[in-house]
Formats: sequence, structure tokens, C-alpha cells
Amino acid sequence: MTVTLITGANKGIGFETAKQLLELGHTVYIGARDAERGEKAAAALGSRFVRLDVTDDASVSEALATIDAAEGRLDVLVNNAGILGAGGVDGPTALRVFDTNVVGIVRVTEAALPLLRKSSNPTVVTLSSSMGSFWAVTNPDRPEFNLPLALYAASKSAATMLTVQYAKSEPGVKFNALEPGTTATDMTAAFGVGRPAVESAKTVVRLATLDADGPTGTFTDEFGHLSW
Repeated sequence: MTVTLITGANKGIGFETAKQLLELGHTVYIGARDAERGEKAAAALGSRFVRLDVTDDASVSEALATIDAAEGRLDVLVNNAGILGAGGVDGPTALRVFDTNVVGIVRVTEAALPLLRKSSNPTVVTLSSSMGSFWAVTNPDRPEFNLPLALYAASKSAATMLTVQYAKSEPGVKFNALEPGTTATDMTAAFGVGRPAVESAKTVVRLATLDADGPTGTFTDEFGHLSW
């Protein structure tokens, strides 16, 4: 049985990814900072729940300790939690965006690594974004060119770089970053764009179910390699 943890999974892409991985036979833990919403989502899915706030070290440690006590290992980690940080650009907003979208990845990954190293096929999938691609945001033919999301874009550049660096430092674990596709979620509601989360979740599932000899250190979308 493959043991999987998905952060920020009480709704959106994380929720749909959990649903699809459960259908494939995974034991799925959905992490959410709001216990009531997380427990409700877990009950709807038939998954397991751990309270996990990626901005809180104690919360992260407790969540991974719970999984360790119950399972003894972790096979798949999906770093899904993230915020947009739209609106004004200022110090407090920047700290909040980077604490969630970047430092949160470090907190969860570092806490998860001891459990991932016990797996026979450890895999980490980080939801990044083409908004973090220098190539995309400087290309007038790309939709990212006209989106004024400075803090989100910068944080996603960092998320992709973390993926590459982790792939180098942890050769026994597959680390891959993903642009899941423009998705209609609470985060993108103000833009009125995106496809159903169930479709984007399929791209996450692809990377979460790689064989032991699968790629690592990549940044892709559903069409393959994504320049950045």
C-alpha cells in the first residue's frame, strides 16, 4: 500500500488528487490547517486527516509524527499548499506568500525526509507554476506575460529551484515540480479562468505514481518539459 501525504488538500487540486490516488489504492493523508474543513474533506473522500499548517513548525512535526506512528514510512509527498498573494506588494504580504509557498515546502519536506527514506519508491511532487518561469513571463505570446502577480511568481520560481536542489542533494528520492494547468479554484476565482480541478489533478497523479526509475529534478506541465 502506497502511503501519500498531500498538503492543502481539503479543496481544489489537492482534494481531487487525493480522490484519484485513493481510487488507485493509496493510503492518503490529507493535510489542512483548518481541522474542521480537513476532517470534513477526509470524511467525504474516505481518506485520513492530519492537521498540518505549512507555516507552523510544530504543526508540521506533529503531522509527520502521526504518519510515522501509523505507517512507519511515507512513499509520496505532494507539496500542494499555496496562496496567491494578489493585490498590493509590501513586506508583510511578501513574508506571508514566501512563508507558505517556499518556506512551507522546506518545513514539510525536511520533516518528511526521514520517512521518505524508508520507502522503496520515495517521490515528492511540488506544485509550482509557469508564472515562476522567466521564459514564460518574458514571452509576449504567453498568457503569463500579462499577469501582475509578482510575489506569487517569485515564490514559484523559488519552489522550482528548491525542487532541483533537493533532487541533487537527495538522489534516492524523486523530486519533480509541476505546472498543473490553469485551474478554476478559490485562488483563481477573481480571474474567472481555469478548467475543473479534476483535470489538473491528473497531471499531479502522473508524477505521484512514477516508477522507481522515473525522472527527478524536472519541471513539467501536461505536455512535457517546461522551460524556466
